[in-house]
Amino acid sequence: MPQQSSANAIGIIGLGAMGAGIAGAMRACGLNVIGCDVSEQARRAFTAEGGRCVAHPHELAAECRIVVMVVVNAEQVETVLFGDDGLAARLASRSLIVQCATVAPSYARDLGERLANHDLMMLDAPISGGAVKAKSGHLSVMASGCEAAFTMGSEALDAMAAQVYRLGDSPGVGSSVKLVNQHLAGVHIAAAAEAMALGIRMGIDPHTLYDVITHSAGNSWMFENRVPHILAGDYTPLSAVDIFVKDLNLVHQTGRELTFAMPVAASALQQFTAASGAGLGKEDDAAVIKVYQRLSGLDLPAANDTDHSEVTS
Repeated sequence: MPQQSSANAIGIIGLGAMGAGIAGAMRACGLNVIGCDVSEQARRAFTAEGGRCVAHPHELAAECRIVVMVVVNAEQVETVLFGDDGLAARLASRSLIVQCATVAPSYARDLGERLANHDLMMLDAPISGGAVKAKSGHLSVMASGCEAAFTMGSEALDAMAAQVYRLGDSPGVGSSVKLVNQHLAGVHIAAAAEAMALGIRMGIDPHTLYDVITHSAGNSWMFENRVPHILAGDYTPLSAVDIFVKDLNLVHQTGRELTFAMPVAASALQQFTAASGAGLGKEDDAAVIKVYQRLSGLDLPAANDTDHSEVTS
């Protein structure tokens, strides 16, 4: 039986750049937050900033009625909620799961139904904005769920987001909108890499090219944000190649379910898959340009001390 609790803490599962930022933003708003991550290093970093941590998700059940999941994918969601010592069977009735991972809409719908069978509420609430906005509490949240779930989660949502889009009354809609965002983000990054590779191949100075394009009609948010990584020769993974292999595969999974062809997204997926296959999966997603380097022998800018901003997806 789920244990009953009058606790009012908010659990944050996943203390990477996004989860730790969200937890910090909530703490800054005076909310009682307990972090959770399998990584001892992540837990140490969070406690060093004054946060409180547990190592296992089921430990949150004693103190939390709201749990925000900032994990990587559906497999991790499954493990946390329904694996050995899964959290779903231990939370108090009418507790709230705020599920922020990018997952297939069909999975989000199914997850909402399974959590309801445990008498738990769910907000399908994928996020966008990057680590800087997570830390400052200025994310965009694409959320769907019942009115009671929005009411219960309002303080947490207000602390983590500048904008909460209420997109529907059941799980699945939030993930659908996030999938459209990831379609565009992946295509724009791949297009930015190809365009820069073309310019470099034609002998154009890449810094000059960046300056011209960011003041011209061909600019995009992703071009403006990711190309500085290329110019700096710095592929530290702020958002990795493998994230877009995963997310664009989710786009195609959904397309297959709908019998809906997406040739532009397919092309972008092939470029990210090629980058991952070349051993670049853990590098920043701007490293997709290295596919062109390997095919054409491009002379890409070398690493230097130039700073670049945090990224989003």
